[in-house]
Amino acid sequence: MQPQVEVLSPPQLPDAPSIACYRCRVQDFTLDDLVFVDVDEVSSFATSKRRMEHLSGRWLLQHALIQWGIQSIDEIEVRRNELRAPSLAFINGVWRNEPLPSISIGHGNGWAYVAIVESNWTIGIDAEPSDRGIAENALDLMASGNELQQLRQNPQQAIRSWTAKESVQKAMRMGMKLNPRKIKIPIDTQVCDISIEKSILQLRNWVHQEVHISLSWKVGEGQIRSAEDDLLDATREAMESGQEWQIGCNSTRNNC
Repeated sequence: MQPQVEVLSPPQLPDAPSIACYRCRVQDFTLDDLVFVDVDEVSSFATSKRRMEHLSGRWLLQHALIQWGIQSIDEIEVRRNELRAPSLAFINGVWRNEPLPSISIGHGNGWAYVAIVESNWTIGIDAEPSDRGIAENALDLMASGNELQQLRQNPQQAIRSWTAKESVQKAMRMGMKLNPRKIKIPIDTQVCDISIEKSILQLRNWVHQEVHISLSWKVGEGQIRSAEDDLLDATREAMESGQEWQIGCNSTRNNC
């Protein structure tokens, strides 16, 4: 049986790009139920919990893309950059390269989360139970200076800072390569803009049914280009310019 999907509503998005957020309960899926699945990757998971989280996230992504208006999901795959950040791309051989939305996938406390933003933006989502505590020694790994002191004085705000920084790492498409201590976020802030490595990110924090959720997004490229993408763009530019253009070895527009 397919899980029930909840639509999540971040606060205050009047000037934001088109964004959609969803969550569903983690459950087991057969590989036949899914489009965005890599059998080798799934077989590498050490625990059934990790397998179920991954498969639930991929199922939720399918649902989210159909809701977004993409019906040909069987022509799309999930690729990862060198830091494991996921993105959508048309499968090689389909010969399509129109813009696709950028994505973020997360898991926490038995839920799978997916966030989607229109192309030319990147996005990150993270969620944890709002009453979850952060160990004192972990605070030193996630904050420094005045921010660290404030978290020590207000430990109830630590989980908000944790999920916010995770969402920023995902929106930057860097994961833990971006040191969380370098991400400075005002304590007890629901809505703010932050600057990271010459990028401006918009951050929203909110609580949904006792779960703290953080969502970040910024202008940026959320796709991984292929040689096929480059060829399609070059062909389109040549066609629009009215100049001769070539496909393959010898075919030109003038002698086809």
